[in-house]
Amino acid sequence: MFGNLFEEDGEEGEGGEGGYSNSGAGRVAKAGDEPPPPRGKSKLCGILNQGGTCYLNSLLQTLLFTPEFRDELFALGTDELGCLEDKDKPGAKVRVIPLELQRLFARLLLVNQQSASTAALTESFGWNSSQGTNQHDVQELNRILFSALENSLLGTSGSTLIRRLYHGTIVNSISCKECGNVSQRQEDFLDLTVCVCGLSSLEEALRNMFVEEELFEGNNLYRCGVCGRLVTAGKSAKLRKLPPFLTISLLRFSFDFAKCERYKETGHYSFPLTINLRPFCEQTGGGDADYHYELFSVIIHKGGCYGGHYHVYIRDIECLGCWEPPEDDDDDDNNRRKPPKAEQQLNENDPLGVLTAIIDQEPSKNVRLDQLGQKLMEKIGSSWSKTFKKDHGPIVKFLKSHSDVFTLAPNCTHVALKAEPPGPVSEHPATAGLEGDTFSQQERQQEGSHWFDLNDSTVTSIRESDIKKQFQGKESAYMLFYRKRQLQRPTEALRSSHYKVPHHLIQMAREENHNLQQMREEYEARNNLVELRLHLASSYRLVNGALQSISKESSAGTPLIFDCRKTVGDLRLAIYQKEEQWDGDIALTLAKMLPAGLHLYDTLADDAVSLLGAGVTTNPDIFVWNGREISGASVLTGAEWEPVLLTVVRPSLEGAASKEAGENVGSGGLKKEAVAFASAATLNDVQETLGEPAGSLLCQERAGGKGGARGAGQGPGASAWRAFPSDDMSRTLKELSLKDGDALLVLEPQSLDSGMFTLNGDVITVLTPSDCRWLQVQFQPYGCSLAGGNGAEGRKVRVPAAGDTVLREVKERAINELRLPGAEYCLRSVDGTGKLLPPVCEDLCVREAGVRLTTTVVLCPGRAPEASQLFLHFAVGAAPPAGIEMDINIEKSSTVKECLQAMLSAIGIEGSCWHLRRLDWCEEVGEALGDEDASLSEMNVTSGDTLIVSEGRIPPKGFLEMSVWMRLDPVSMATNVNHNDNGHAGEQAGEADAASQANSHPPELRRVGQVEISVEVSLEDLKTQVLTLPAFKYERRPAAFLRVWKMEARKPVRILRGNQDPLRKLNITSGTDICVQLLPKEEDLGPKEIALSVRMGVPGKRRYWPPQELIWDASRDSTAAGLRGAVAQFYGLAAGSVVLAKYQPHKQVWEELCWSRQLSKRKKRSKADSLLGAPFHLKDGDVIGVKNVLIDNKDFNTQEHVEGQAERQKKGESTGASNCTRSQNKAAKKPEVALSINVGIFSNNGL
Repeated sequence: MFGNLFEEDGEEGEGGEGGYSNSGAGRVAKAGDEPPPPRGKSKLCGILNQGGTCYLNSLLQTLLFTPEFRDELFALGTDELGCLEDKDKPGAKVRVIPLELQRLFARLLLVNQQSASTAALTESFGWNSSQGTNQHDVQELNRILFSALENSLLGTSGSTLIRRLYHGTIVNSISCKECGNVSQRQEDFLDLTVCVCGLSSLEEALRNMFVEEELFEGNNLYRCGVCGRLVTAGKSAKLRKLPPFLTISLLRFSFDFAKCERYKETGHYSFPLTINLRPFCEQTGGGDADYHYELFSVIIHKGGCYGGHYHVYIRDIECLGCWEPPEDDDDDDNNRRKPPKAEQQLNENDPLGVLTAIIDQEPSKNVRLDQLGQKLMEKIGSSWSKTFKKDHGPIVKFLKSHSDVFTLAPNCTHVALKAEPPGPVSEHPATAGLEGDTFSQQERQQEGSHWFDLNDSTVTSIRESDIKKQFQGKESAYMLFYRKRQLQRPTEALRSSHYKVPHHLIQMAREENHNLQQMREEYEARNNLVELRLHLASSYRLVNGALQSISKESSAGTPLIFDCRKTVGDLRLAIYQKEEQWDGDIALTLAKMLPAGLHLYDTLADDAVSLLGAGVTTNPDIFVWNGREISGASVLTGAEWEPVLLTVVRPSLEGAASKEAGENVGSGGLKKEAVAFASAATLNDVQETLGEPAGSLLCQERAGGKGGARGAGQGPGASAWRAFPSDDMSRTLKELSLKDGDALLVLEPQSLDSGMFTLNGDVITVLTPSDCRWLQVQFQPYGCSLAGGNGAEGRKVRVPAAGDTVLREVKERAINELRLPGAEYCLRSVDGTGKLLPPVCEDLCVREAGVRLTTTVVLCPGRAPEASQLFLHFAVGAAPPAGIEMDINIEKSSTVKECLQAMLSAIGIEGSCWHLRRLDWCEEVGEALGDEDASLSEMNVTSGDTLIVSEGRIPPKGFLEMSVWMRLDPVSMATNVNHNDNGHAGEQAGEADAASQANSHPPELRRVGQVEISVEVSLEDLKTQVLTLPAFKYERRPAAFLRVWKMEARKPVRILRGNQDPLRKLNITSGTDICVQLLPKEEDLGPKEIALSVRMGVPGKRRYWPPQELIWDASRDSTAAGLRGAVAQFYGLAAGSVVLAKYQPHKQVWEELCWSRQLSKRKKRSKADSLLGAPFHLKDGDVIGVKNVLIDNKDFNTQEHVEGQAERQKKGESTGASNCTRSQNKAAKKPEVALSINVGIFSNNGL
């Protein structure tokens, strides 16, 4: 019925309850092996959530803690209900639902587990696994479940169970005010549904239902059967029969017809702990006990109308649970001894108390409503919108919902307190003074009956006073369950969970408890076993502060499976027994295998501590030794002495000899060796350990030194190092942040005399060896691919070079070795894609030119640029490859005009009507170099750029040159046309014409000339100049009758507005194309007046009437509702009968404009509703389809659109969908599924 109205909040974690975690590192069993945990401190059992069944869990817990219902259910034996084992037998009539409900109740009462599963029960409902994730309304479930139980129990002694416990009757009466005749009608109820909107308490709602009389008078008279005519009458209702258990459903959810959206009533709505129903009953005889009811369950809904979560507050009538004061409760004595009202501390989280205190402080006891927000800011330091609006709505709505406290002036300008308002932190009048039973008083009187919060798998203790928190807000009461006060439980039922539970269910619970206990013991034993690795001291030796294994076999350690719950003494004894030959004391020390070797940390000295407490589970390596020394060497333990494995690098000028000797010598002539040092050792200690002289340099490799930090031209073998200053020599490796794998270069002073190392300040550069100092030169004539070709094409030669080698020498040597004919050549680098870069200046060395050694450079025909020159590509007329590309070297200081003349001379063209343009990022001809007197550097022209020599003269500075097009389709400015006469009006226009107009083809354009105009003139001046073109010589219209569009990609996209605005302000640049359109009347559009092409659909046909232009003022209301109103007024239709859609020409689909979009619970209605923004982005020229839903039930597609979409689908292209459909898909809302429970067919004949 409600579909996904009550879908779970994401943050509530539906389905997340009941998951079990284990924090034990290194000893976690498989998730499927972990048994359910036992019950918590409350000793009550929760219910697992199947993904969206919190509504079912809350109702089941309420029924469980209704002892009379539970006793009646347990009283039904297998002779009446059948056996679950027989349910699959042919012909067997087993009443599965009550049997599964019995089992569930027995598990909730007797089985020691944190939460029970409802999977078997929901399976008996006929639900599949996916239905367990669908959320429904708990009020609806209450009625459906009771109906299913009644049908399941037909023919048994429990057939009247629901009727006896929950059934009541209401009598509706209509009394004639003239003859006194009373007409009565009786109706049954299982729960009372009471209104919340506009009311402040349950008593007020019951008073409106059963005390107030509705009068039929004036135009609403009643026909009396006795009088035989229309008379004045009164209608009233009374409770005739009261059930033992009264269920009250609160109508929290309402529908706002003005906004077309659902909302939840979150205002203050109180209900009492005890209530006397005598004033609401037809017969008031008998004792008070017949009318007194006590609250024992409150089902709570948290969230809004589009999502939420249910949980339940329940009073433990039989004291089955173990109640403990909530941890966040204040001391009870402090709660009872409250200070006087003037001294009470204001609760800034209580909006009712804050507003009451603000108004009460005013001498006149009233405040202007426009000043209340400022006073609230001064009081609590925050605004209403930021602090309370999310939970309580706008402040005016909040004041109106608390009419028992505040009085609003008729014009809502002032707000005042009523005569005796409640104090800021005092009891609300609806919860105080009701027969003297306030929450605090009852809490002191009923010490044996406590309240619990049952939230799926979680059960927590709460105070009775916590129920007041559910009077208002997004988390508030949704269903109330009362029981007659005269219903008393027998003494033997108190604190007895076995009371009246059938023997076979008790036996079932015992077996399950036994199995659970066995599973937990096995799991604990399996989960607490840890695999230790024992390292014996006899298998290790100490090298540079790290323990190194003597053999590879001993490095892994000896495995030992041990229970971590046992003590260190038990482990020591086990090792003694395992190592029989051990002589002397045994010290057990936690160890860890590091890159440098094994290191020792804390010694396990206390034999009484368990291994779990000693941290063995997180560090299973244990070193077994005497606790003092290893092979006569003392061992330093602890984190501060952790060894660091460094790579010691030394120069090896005899590289070949070293390689032959098997040493690790890199291609750079450096010998590397991994050496371990204690992290607390200083650089002086390292130097001494390595046996280096005192004057040696220790260097650390710079960041990126292996490639990124080397200088240009040093090749891949070069690297940079930083020498440690003398002050760092006394610092430890840990202080210097040296870690495993870091390289440490060791140089003797005489090493700097070789050509391999250069010292610059504290930076030492290790140059590449001679076999890495080369450049590969490849000859590449124009027109050949880089891969090479026949003859001399693609030939390569390796030329020796260093970072300081001049490139001219490299070129000359390559020309000689390749034996090329005498001509001009240049060297060009190649990027990663194989594209040739601009030629390098040959006067620079390899390092200065940015050429990397061991790479390939290309030798091409052509002159290399000088250091003061730019190398430019240029083409004539069009961008390459359409235009032939040429190259030129030109001085950086040359002007644009000089560059143009040089290019024209190179290609042999004369004349002055030429200019230069750049290539844009799309490799198309872009903007012109407008300032011919500026230098190339000033115009940001760089080496390698491509310029296009274009024909035509550049407009003078400050002038624009624009191409002018004329739009040939006429503008239909017709006034309101009514298409509400079943499609016959205007049919004289011709259906053929209508169909052709509906296809949304782009307008027909014709080029009419070109204008040159200053950027400082106005739009009106531009229109005047356009009218001077030859195409308009016969036009006699003024400029105001002309509309100008800006064009992009040969299509009109935007109307230029503001006749008096300069073109510079309209973002018009030289080269822009404009389109002009002749109008039948003057026009001066505002900034938010949009010109739309509206097309009314022909009723019953896939056609449209000819388009008409609508100027829509979006500044008033830019939402879809605003456009709908404007279109409805334009066509003379009712706004409710109009449906609009925007045509998307690139997809050939119509996108419906939804003006009643459903917003998520976290989003407010804001600027996002504007059609000018996402997702519609309405702009000038958009086509809007219009349908009158009263006479047209077809969609917006024409026959051409349908055929076009089918063709696009054949090609595998997506045709898109309407905005409403996309938004629904994006929200991924679950489909609405009706709530139902399947029941077998039973009769009163029994089994």
